[in-house]
Amino acid sequence: MGKDEAVAKLRGWFAGRLPEEWFEGGVEIVLDREEIAVVGRLRAPALDDDVSEVERSAAMEGGILRFREETRERRVEIALEAEQRFRRKVSWGVAVGDKTVMFTTLSVPVMTRLKQSERQVLDTLVAAGVARSRSDALAWCVRLVGNHTDTWLADLRDALQHVDRVRAAGPDVNS
Repeated sequence: MGKDEAVAKLRGWFAGRLPEEWFEGGVEIVLDREEIAVVGRLRAPALDDDVSEVERSAAMEGGILRFREETRERRVEIALEAEQRFRRKVSWGVAVGDKTVMFTTLSVPVMTRLKQSERQVLDTLVAAGVARSRSDALAWCVRLVGNHTDTWLADLRDALQHVDRVRAAGPDVNS
């Protein structure tokens, strides 16, 4: 099963399990080897057009907190069921307007081998107080690259999805 098909299956499963009143439209599913991130769009608070941006932002934040508290118990039940069924941890988030907030996320240890010059980069970040440890420094570097290469990473993900589709359309070599 390709990644597109797996995401479609997950999106359908969650559509069947989530209460219809929780989100506007379907949920966004982000999938990797360890985690299923489920992000749903909340209705924006009904405010007058002349309210300040500060008030609008505070209303969105309040709505997000209300949703998080009111749905916690049910989200935990659904996540446990999904984790047993799909063998991955589930994390939750919401989007309101142009703001996305993740409630839970999974931090997964990743092992890597670095040359001395690469370790020195991490050690400089630690010595400068940018990070507490080499692990934190490496995570900081990954976030920095991700923030500055969104377009390139999006193109790469699109290309990988294309490879998955072509692979799925090819002959079954396991027969």
